[in-house]
Amino acid sequence: MNFFSIKIDPLTGEEYYEVNLRGRLILNNPLLNKGSCFTEEERMSLELDGLLRAGVSTLEQEVERTLEQYRRKPDDLERYIFLQGVLDRDETLFYRLLYENLEEMVPIVYTPTVGQACLMLSHIMRRYRGLYVTPQDIGNIDKILESGSRAAVYLIVVTDGERILGLGDLGSDGMGIPIGKVNLYVGAGGLHPAGCLPVTLDVGTNNPRLLDDPVYQGYRHRRLEGREYDEFIERFVLGVKRVFPHALLQWEDFAKHKAFMLMQRYRERILSFNDDIQGTGSTALAALMTAMRIKKSRLKDQRFVIVGLGQAGSGIAFHIRAQLRDDGLTDAEIRQRIFALDAPGLVMDDWPGLEPQMRLFAQPRAAIDGWKLRSPEAVGIEDVVRNAGATVLIGVTAQPKLFDANILGLLAANDSRPVIMALSNPTSKSECSPEDVFRATGGRGLLATGSPFPPMVTPGSDFRVSQANNMFIFPGVGLGALVSQASKVTDRMFLAASRALSRMVSPDMEARGQLLPEAGVIREVAFQVALAVAKEARDSGLGRMVSDDRFENLIRRAQWLPRYYPYRPGPIGG
Repeated sequence: MNFFSIKIDPLTGEEYYEVNLRGRLILNNPLLNKGSCFTEEERMSLELDGLLRAGVSTLEQEVERTLEQYRRKPDDLERYIFLQGVLDRDETLFYRLLYENLEEMVPIVYTPTVGQACLMLSHIMRRYRGLYVTPQDIGNIDKILESGSRAAVYLIVVTDGERILGLGDLGSDGMGIPIGKVNLYVGAGGLHPAGCLPVTLDVGTNNPRLLDDPVYQGYRHRRLEGREYDEFIERFVLGVKRVFPHALLQWEDFAKHKAFMLMQRYRERILSFNDDIQGTGSTALAALMTAMRIKKSRLKDQRFVIVGLGQAGSGIAFHIRAQLRDDGLTDAEIRQRIFALDAPGLVMDDWPGLEPQMRLFAQPRAAIDGWKLRSPEAVGIEDVVRNAGATVLIGVTAQPKLFDANILGLLAANDSRPVIMALSNPTSKSECSPEDVFRATGGRGLLATGSPFPPMVTPGSDFRVSQANNMFIFPGVGLGALVSQASKVTDRMFLAASRALSRMVSPDMEARGQLLPEAGVIREVAFQVALAVAKEARDSGLGRMVSDDRFENLIRRAQWLPRYYPYRPGPIGG
């Protein structure tokens, strides 16, 4: 059902919403509710008389009032709950509040606080948002998508809740992640909330804590697996293609083996990408591009050690590899520069059961001939950093303090300005802290983390910490793919996104050791990334054939600024 449509007055040129609801139905619709900001004319024409207090506010006054309430909350989880309440009551107010306070609120609506919220979602949820699809109702997927969502969906963020951040299987409590990603698509990227849909594929959980929790609200069965799982996903994707044929589908927080399978299976069949793999890799590559300018060096002169070859680690390795190939290196030369470790140690090509994404980065035994090892049974991080002459150390393991003083010290001995990326979320899972890096490198290290850390300001030093947050990439990639009407999202689009993001770091920021821009300019970052993606889609024959200037205009117009439109009554019921 269409609750409203955007119209333009042919006489005055005024843009307005034609609203097909009346009275309390408007106040109970978060896309339409304006609270005290309904004008006197709107209150009369839309049957709101007597339902609101007499005072008429501006959006600016509502933001000020709500921000005051937000800052009175005692802790981050309570701030998260409060903001979700605002979102469920008045989406325009929520997104204006987020838009004007991104640096303050992104850590609340997304990492790290969203992880804490997901752990408790069944206990703190007050209103359902998005769609939940279970094995029992997958046969009605078209009806669910048509009746349970918004009329013109062009973005879907979907999870099955099996690998939420570094927290594991949270079942349908993982819905906090798609909701948070939609918040960033709108607040950071500028997509209109009416076109964005969070979805959880609730196929059960193997988490005994949830199955034993009487308050847990999800599908109380062990996880669907194997052929039944594959068929479930296929029916979901086909439903999306039928109901929303032009929508972008973003896969989010699936288990490792499923994530790679889904990304490869559907990337040619539907406009889609996996943010945990491709978004993380693109963000990390952008930070490395900036680091090379600071170091006055080249990527091909580095030795990369990547610890943790799951989705994030593999995505980073893929993107480094893609850029090195673009720089002219052969596969053999690339293998000599990227050293990947997983649970048993350095990934070797004679490992039994080597996972498909590991094969590109597996080292032959001959590569470690002559290495001095602590133990011949497994080649650990310390062995690789020392023997490979590592200059870049990347961690995506969710193992706190994994990069100890000894390992960081070895890295600092290899390079005058080593690059350390401790990317695990939330903050408690970070492989090292800024203090650890500062002490081990004498303040010379270039650091990016997955969760936000404050800068270390000491006498004579201003040690900057860059947050490698995927929000710098995925909103712009999605926006660019949609505006360009791309038929698919390619690896070259993510390379273009990385370059655009890195260019947003100014020389002054580089002088302070910053690898990525600040969150406060995220709208402009999203614009530049979207423009780069749209141009790449066009140039590769996958998107609209329009000029650069035209793309700039289309993307600017597509970036919605949260504001209250004037309302006029339309036919009741649409």
